[in-house]
Amino acid sequence: MQNFFLDIITVMQDQLWFYLLTVGLVSLCIGSFLNVVIYRLPVMMQREWQTECRLLLDDELTHAKNKRTDDVITEPFNLVKPNSTCPKCKTAIKAWQNIPVISWLFLKGRCGSCSNPISIRYPIIEMLTAVMCLIVAYTFGVTEQAALYIFITWVLVALTFIDIDHMLLPDQLTLPLVWLALIAAVMEITISPADAIIGAACGYLSLWSVFWLFKLITGKEGMGYGDFKLLAVFGALLGWQALLTIILLSSVVGAVIGITLLSIQGKDKATPIPFGPYLAIAGWVALLWGTQIQQMYFNWLGY
Repeated sequence: MQNFFLDIITVMQDQLWFYLLTVGLVSLCIGSFLNVVIYRLPVMMQREWQTECRLLLDDELTHAKNKRTDDVITEPFNLVKPNSTCPKCKTAIKAWQNIPVISWLFLKGRCGSCSNPISIRYPIIEMLTAVMCLIVAYTFGVTEQAALYIFITWVLVALTFIDIDHMLLPDQLTLPLVWLALIAAVMEITISPADAIIGAACGYLSLWSVFWLFKLITGKEGMGYGDFKLLAVFGALLGWQALLTIILLSSVVGAVIGITLLSIQGKDKATPIPFGPYLAIAGWVALLWGTQIQQMYFNWLGY
């Protein structure tokens, strides 16, 4: 088995098209799974919170009046169970109806049983995941660093859309990334362990400081703790030196996209918007082209 994987890696190193094809197809399938994560993980968290609250209040679980709460107690709900079904007719989705992108196109964006429209967001997430991972694979080649960044890209896609939907960056996703980044540094895949530890600490504390300064001045919370942890991930991956670039990039991206969306939707500028997606975009860009961006900036300043 070990020889088999070594042979596959050798073929990938010799044949770029095979490497990119493999990464693209795997990432399409992962993108399909990410659609499940994006929908189910927040629901799982909410049900867990409800159960904890009921236990804290010493309420009788058997007297739950809300059917959603009953489901938490009696029916499994996780990333595997229950099987995917149409939200309208509850018909189970067959394997051939769950092929990334292709099934959506074949079904013309509708349920095969009741013709209920299926959101175009599902194939978009699948395609986005594949394209982003192909860019990473092409940039870093067949390396351990590419494998690490592809995995991180998968998680960033999930975090981005969860934050868009719920203004939430789950610890279940951010904290493992912090540890993964630190372990990668120890294994000499990225930066030195010292730079990784300092980068993680500076990433977390920088936004933490801004959060409390803003709260003391205005009495309002400008961002969530998940943003601190996400920046800590990029600090652990790239070091403290890259944090200013990421913060500036995320601010520019957030300002442009945020103001545009608020204008299109006709919402007030005081409407809260999630910062996580812009931080994820900026961090991902810095993973690939951070050094070039910093060099361009210094050249522009005349250094």
